[in-house]
Amino acid sequence: MRITSAQDLDTLKAEGLKRLYPPRVKIMVGAATCGVANGANETLLALTSAAQNEGLDAVVERTGCVGFCQAEPLVDVWLPGKARLMFKKVTDKVAPAVVQGLKTGDIKKGLLLYKMMGEKDVFTDEYRDYGFPADGAFADVPTDHDVPFFGKQLKLALRNCGYINPTNLEEYVARGGFYALHRALTQLKPEEVLEQVKESGLRGRGGGGFLTGRKWATARKAAGKPKYVICNADEGDPGAYMDRSILEGDPYSVLEGMVIGAYAVGDCDTGYIYVRHEYPKALDMLQAALETMREHGLLGDDIMGTGFKFDLKISRGGGAFVCGESTALMASIEGKRGEPRAKYIHTVEVGLFGQPTVLNNVETWNNIPLIVARGGAWFKGIGAPKSTGTKVFSLVGKISRTGLVEIPMGISLREIIYDIGGGIPKKKKFKAVQTGGPSGGCLPDARLDMRVDFDELTKAGSMMGSGGMIVMDEDTCMVDVARYFLHFLMEESCGKCTPCREGVKAMHDVLVRITKGQGREEDLTTLEEMGKVIQRTSLCGLGQSAPNPLLSTLQYFRDEYLTHIRDKKCPGGVCKALITYSIDAAACTGCQLCARDCPEDCIAGEKKQVHVIDATKCVKCNACYEVCNFGAVRRQ
Repeated sequence: MRITSAQDLDTLKAEGLKRLYPPRVKIMVGAATCGVANGANETLLALTSAAQNEGLDAVVERTGCVGFCQAEPLVDVWLPGKARLMFKKVTDKVAPAVVQGLKTGDIKKGLLLYKMMGEKDVFTDEYRDYGFPADGAFADVPTDHDVPFFGKQLKLALRNCGYINPTNLEEYVARGGFYALHRALTQLKPEEVLEQVKESGLRGRGGGGFLTGRKWATARKAAGKPKYVICNADEGDPGAYMDRSILEGDPYSVLEGMVIGAYAVGDCDTGYIYVRHEYPKALDMLQAALETMREHGLLGDDIMGTGFKFDLKISRGGGAFVCGESTALMASIEGKRGEPRAKYIHTVEVGLFGQPTVLNNVETWNNIPLIVARGGAWFKGIGAPKSTGTKVFSLVGKISRTGLVEIPMGISLREIIYDIGGGIPKKKKFKAVQTGGPSGGCLPDARLDMRVDFDELTKAGSMMGSGGMIVMDEDTCMVDVARYFLHFLMEESCGKCTPCREGVKAMHDVLVRITKGQGREEDLTTLEEMGKVIQRTSLCGLGQSAPNPLLSTLQYFRDEYLTHIRDKKCPGGVCKALITYSIDAAACTGCQLCARDCPEDCIAGEKKQVHVIDATKCVKCNACYEVCNFGAVRRQ
């Protein structure tokens, strides 16, 4: 069926609603990469088998990532007229009990994460009431809004992740999909689409936060045909998986945004999605979605019967971090080595194949259908004045609740880390949070109440980046953190320009010396000077931002550097050359846990007697410190 009218979309929507809210039990397993890593495929098979064995009239399907990744495998169950329930940690062994409970009505409450009373359509604000009373069978189960992890979130970019079968077109349309594209092509001129994007204040979600509308307008005015649009789905930051989750859970939203962007830019009949080869599931979802769109006339010639022509190609990256940089990415698409070029000529004027090019990341494109459907003023009303809308973060590290979170811009770091993330586990103290990936900065507790937006993070010496957020506790060494990220950036440097190639290595070598107890106080001045020179003189964004982890830790944790240099100690207990382990005789109970876990057998002592560590055999693996429940193992 080729879609040529709003009526065609309405027909698909009706079919999609039947799939989303069927008159029988519907079981959806979160089977994005995070779910699969925790056994979601096995859970899916077990649920399917159990439903057949129990004679339960149910449909079992895959869906994307719900966000609360540490509770995977997550299973969403639609009970028509009764409830919508989210089950946590449903392994293949637990699955039969879940199915049996659904059949008999005797559902184990301990497996439930939350219930949903209904949901709001993000495109229309219409509320769908699921029709079961608040004082019904699940009265004591919290709603999704009452679960702290979800309470302060606002899901715009993640609107469909965990709700739909990612490659089912009818379900995507049922949740508002492709109506924005139809509106753009049939009711708006390209210039009017541009004005909506400009008015929204949408800033690029993949790096420096450049205004999307301004970028598009510049490309539209640029001389040269054809023009190109590109989606940067390279996402090379350690610990970041926002883009991957959107592609795996809602690929159509990104593709719809790109078609709208091509229409707005003009003279554009080809676009590229640059995805790293390490994202096989995302690639599969994209390929399936592209084929379905072509079958329905949403890509190719005469899109929606309007005469507009546009198609998309997938370009696979080899995993080089530098290819997240716009010009290096374009060189890679062209079949060249992924190296950046100087920015005195902007890619919106001379980009891919020497033509005007618009490049945005996954989350940016994903927001476009919402902006076109609801208007730029609506989007601008969310978030902070100069950082509008929402932002998706991967919240990881030393934090109680990990996963994907989407929050309105302007919320504080404290709210994200403590209200949503649940704070630091094991009663440890918060030490720092790194935002913006390897090139971001590390912010201390004194910055916890700052607003999370593009400008505030930059002022504090960090950056928004693509949205990685790594939380660190008191057992973290900030000197070692700076060394780790500089090592990563040193390895990922393309080597084209001297400041990045040689400068980052030189800074890294100094940090290695400091972590070994061989540092000098003058090293800190040298590091600051080198960092500022590299920021000013590097060719691309990777080199220009590479000193951020170092400079931010020097700014906020200088005393820790001085402790390494003057006292030859590591406060975080990480740098092996500067720490020793011993056992406090007054605190030791002789439980023998430390001795059992020691890989070198260097801990001696009888049961219920004080133990002793042989320092000559100790390899400083930290196992004894981690396993001791009485605080008897001392790390100094």
